[in-house]
Amino acid sequence: MGLIKEIDFGTPASKAVKMVTLTIDGVAVTVPEGTSIMRAAMEMGTAIPKLCATDMLDAFGSCRLCLIEVEGRNGTPASCTTPVAEGIVVHTQTERLKSIRKGVMELYISDHPLDCLTCAANGDCELQDMAGAVGLREVRYGYEGDNHVFAKQGGAANDQWLPKDESNPYFSYDPSKCIVCNRCVRACEEVQGTFALTISGRGFDSRVSPGMSEAFFESECVSCGACVQACPTATLTEKKVIEVGQPEHSVITTCAYCGVGCTFKAEMRGEELVRMVPWKDGKANRGHSCVKGRFAWGYASHRDRITKPMVRDKITDPWRETTWEEAIGRVASEFNRIQDKYGRTAVGGITSSRCTNEETFLVQKLIRAGFGTNNVDTCARVCHSPTGYGLKTTFGTSAGTQDFDSVEDTDVILVIGANPTDGHPVFGSRMKKRLREGARLIVVDPRRIDLVRTPHVKADHHLALRPGTNVAVVTSMAHVIVTEGLADEAFIAERCDLLEYREWAAFVADPRHAPETTQAFTGVPAEELRRAARLYATGGNGAIYYGLGVTEHSQGSTTVMAIANLAMATGNIGRPGVGVNPLRGQNNVQGACDMGSFPHELTGYRHVNDDATRAIFETLWGRPLDKEPGLRIPNMLDAAVDGTFKAIYIQGEDILQSDPNTTHVAAGLEAMECVVVQDLFLNETANYAHVFLPGSTFLEKDGTFTNAERRIQRVRRVMSPKNGYADWEITQLIANALGLGWAYAHPSEIMDEIAYLTPTFTGVSFETLERLGSVQWPCNEEHPEGTPIMHVDRFVRGRGQFVLTEYVPTDERTGARFPLILTTGRILSQYNVGAQTRRTDNSLWHEEDRLEIHPHDAEQRGVNDGEWVKIQSRAGETALRAVVTDRVAPGVVYTTFHHPLTQANVITTDFSDWATNCPEYKVTAVQVSPSNGPTRYQEDYDAFTKQSRRIATAEAAE
Repeated sequence: MGLIKEIDFGTPASKAVKMVTLTIDGVAVTVPEGTSIMRAAMEMGTAIPKLCATDMLDAFGSCRLCLIEVEGRNGTPASCTTPVAEGIVVHTQTERLKSIRKGVMELYISDHPLDCLTCAANGDCELQDMAGAVGLREVRYGYEGDNHVFAKQGGAANDQWLPKDESNPYFSYDPSKCIVCNRCVRACEEVQGTFALTISGRGFDSRVSPGMSEAFFESECVSCGACVQACPTATLTEKKVIEVGQPEHSVITTCAYCGVGCTFKAEMRGEELVRMVPWKDGKANRGHSCVKGRFAWGYASHRDRITKPMVRDKITDPWRETTWEEAIGRVASEFNRIQDKYGRTAVGGITSSRCTNEETFLVQKLIRAGFGTNNVDTCARVCHSPTGYGLKTTFGTSAGTQDFDSVEDTDVILVIGANPTDGHPVFGSRMKKRLREGARLIVVDPRRIDLVRTPHVKADHHLALRPGTNVAVVTSMAHVIVTEGLADEAFIAERCDLLEYREWAAFVADPRHAPETTQAFTGVPAEELRRAARLYATGGNGAIYYGLGVTEHSQGSTTVMAIANLAMATGNIGRPGVGVNPLRGQNNVQGACDMGSFPHELTGYRHVNDDATRAIFETLWGRPLDKEPGLRIPNMLDAAVDGTFKAIYIQGEDILQSDPNTTHVAAGLEAMECVVVQDLFLNETANYAHVFLPGSTFLEKDGTFTNAERRIQRVRRVMSPKNGYADWEITQLIANALGLGWAYAHPSEIMDEIAYLTPTFTGVSFETLERLGSVQWPCNEEHPEGTPIMHVDRFVRGRGQFVLTEYVPTDERTGARFPLILTTGRILSQYNVGAQTRRTDNSLWHEEDRLEIHPHDAEQRGVNDGEWVKIQSRAGETALRAVVTDRVAPGVVYTTFHHPLTQANVITTDFSDWATNCPEYKVTAVQVSPSNGPTRYQEDYDAFTKQSRRIATAEAAE
């Protein structure tokens, strides 16, 4: 097993349909019109020397190595910038070309350190490769003259290399090795869209410069790694490569961070991970990455990681390391004891949106078939369950409608309640690229997210609504579309229920939904909303992308249905460039939903009380299943406080930090007799656990993730589990300790069972995924290679259903005591509750959660930038430092929830979505006041955490 090599064709593929035939080195080749001669040659197996060209970037034509001769034309044009033409005859290797190339390469080498044997890029250096490719054997020019290799003092070169920039924690910048090919600068512009790099200076002083000659860490660089990947020399090099050396084998796998689902090549030396390189053939990321997926994988070997099972009798006791046999036996005996004493429904479990489909499937199977109850839930309900409810009601299926490639055909992008550049940065980069190409942008968000104004991208309309008024704003946009005659009547007549549409159209046309009426409580100026609605309806292909700012509300499901109404009314469904697209927060939130993690649904979103569906599972599993829906997480906690729910098995989920009303979550956990946590670290929930089962990382397991576009992708094991088992194996150990007799030998067998039981997965297998790379469900006989775009000819439910979306203000109201509204979100460098990213150098960018507050509100309260403030709600209080900024509107404050010291969810309340119980994280009435530091609650919690995480073996060693 060696390194998997990707072919670099030099320039991007042409999308033209018309074909052109030409002759290259005596061989006829046919390629699409617009293809470069360089790419055409590469496709026939001829590699033309190159340095500035790569197929991730547009042709540049600066290095002068890829020169060719074309019969009948003068000169030696660059093959990367010269398109093919019908009938031309091209020569890639002549005496003239050999001489020119050798001379050009000699000049490059004369201005480059010749330390190849000790260079970190030795064996992976394109400059080195090209010197060999052109046959360069000697260099006539030395370092005596002007060059950029050495630092200069008093105008003369000395023997000191130009200083390196080591400020970035993940990669090093060595300007002495830069050949000024511009690839890193172009990657930052074309792929990432940050425009953080430039070429400063002239002549021998020309070199890559972050910002205004700043250090990389202090610049606008977002550490996505595109520049490092593009660099053909050792100028930009991962520090891990410098430390460990070049990798010797690689494995293709899928990132375990956000719902974009980037494909990576994990490059290894033995069982040590050297670097993660984004895979060009990854259909979700197309060769790009972000700082988390590219660099923040060090948590897998962090010293905090727990690799041995631990048990304790009481949460006040120190942990005791034990064997797997004792730990699994304790779980089985305790759950049996509790069910015997308190009844079958006194136990339950939580599946993980970070684990694989196969692992999630087994957990819900264990709970249903082993525990005999439907008390199973997942964080997917805590964030995106309104998506499932709203889209299933209107369209007939519980997921987004498009693939990510669809954005390339979009003319108008409507982003509502999402922050793609921070939460889904790789897709955010693709979105920005389309906007730079001319697509229009509407942002609906109470906060001025980066997309509103970023280099070369500016939103046409920013509807800075008051938090909690999503339904009113979207319905008001529908009012404009209907009353101004902008609806797509032909699409509606063909694809939707006409009677329901007419009822809906009359509803939204009511003057109470007019922008002039709603602006009084939404805060969105009427004329601005009207212009945005007209743009979406008339601007061409319109695509809606939304996130937790839509779903995490008391009317989350209503907003999703209002969004679906808007798309149907304008005919923006069922083709490339349009659609309704939820941006999923975690890597397998979609998969956790698909796998039957809800108390009322089996796999494929089929209700547990459907006798025919239940019979299929009962026959295969050989166990009776309860037809009554079980408890959701908040119901389990309520029942625990009431004394009727006594034990819970939690796989890969930190409900104490991520769920609302932390004090209530803590009370529920503390009331239980057996809390089992399976995770990588002693997380906040583990403070209340009695059994800790060490989990495995995505690098240590086989399986699949399903991303936000319904794309099922392989996760491949690249190293042995440090704890001894993959997560699915741990669940199987528990099942067998309970007498279930499971005998899965590999996750592929679990997927085969999923496919047998789930209509949308019947064509999915590991063999299919190996052959196709990935598939988007539904994948079955009707769609054997998956379904990139849903609802093409008809909606899954038949005809699209318009739903009346009445705006109902949240019960969480501001007033004299709590006059501000708190809303929460994520930041680029951290992920979810931060358990993984806080244990990497990503914390250098975001060491703590901060509270954003408008200057007006800060001045009224005597709050200064950087000072501690207390934030208090009806549920609780916490303290953190303030950031005074106009990114938030007056009356609105904002924070992240990545750090446990902040305990942001101490503040959030129990209010939730009317249909799915999804918590209302985005609207909490609060007051902000100056503080001297952390609150008493935070200090007590910190002391409790330290006490709870004592390990007996460690104490004995001391």
